[in-house]
Amino acid sequence: MAIKKYNPTSPARRGMTSEDYDEITAKKPVKALLGSKKQQAGRNNSGRITVRHRGGGVKRHYRLLSHNLPLDTKLTVLEIEYDPNRSARIARVADEKGELHYILASLGMKKGQQINISETAAIENANRLPLSQIPDGSTIYAIELTPGRGAQMVRSAGSYAQLMAKEGEYATVKMPSGEVRKVLLTAQASIGQVGNIQHSNVKIGSAGRKRRKGIRPTVRGVVMNAVDHPHGGGDGGRHGSGKPPRTPWGQLTLGYKTRSRKKNSNKLIVRSRHDNKRKG
Repeated sequence: MAIKKYNPTSPARRGMTSEDYDEITAKKPVKALLGSKKQQAGRNNSGRITVRHRGGGVKRHYRLLSHNLPLDTKLTVLEIEYDPNRSARIARVADEKGELHYILASLGMKKGQQINISETAAIENANRLPLSQIPDGSTIYAIELTPGRGAQMVRSAGSYAQLMAKEGEYATVKMPSGEVRKVLLTAQASIGQVGNIQHSNVKIGSAGRKRRKGIRPTVRGVVMNAVDHPHGGGDGGRHGSGKPPRTPWGQLTLGYKTRSRKKNSNKLIVRSRHDNKRKG
């Protein structure tokens, strides 16, 4: 999982880096575990752009991951594969019946490794247990937010959470963002850390590489005309930060909280990630 550097044969290649794919053992995915993925270009079901600066990019097939395998399941790791739709690596595993599944690959996962999903599983890398059976202080990932719904939290490359304490029906978990929240003890989590920890250290290097990812150029508001953006206009001089930043539609951004105060899960947040940043 080292970072690969390129020779500076062009300005774009100078400083460009990429991931080391030595850990990947399979070149082609399992066709039965692939799904079609239509290019949405940032549009919702009404055709309106809800995420800007998206479009183009290479064609990709979606890998169907199993985030909700039942208890008392034993898995054997067959291959470690690349997934173009996520930052983490995925593992091709087989259960006791011989059926194939895709799961998130943890840090240090190898071919032939045995994975146990059980209330009595050992506290070992990639084993999956209810939070009630995991010791305090353990590093966990792929955490269920609602028991039985499957892993929803801590799934990106290199991320992990820490099980801090247990009290009553809830466990206190420190998230990668610094947020401390309560999760039901009946929810499941995997032991360890998501693999591909060097993902965040990759330097894109060139604009074309960004376009192949499906990300289009972003134009700053201060260089637009006043009719196009609240930051636009002026005499061409240097624009200061006299006004709070806004979106092209005039809404406050960068620090403006969008989370509803009436959200039911607010009571489960012990310490906000924003409080953690202010203290730092």
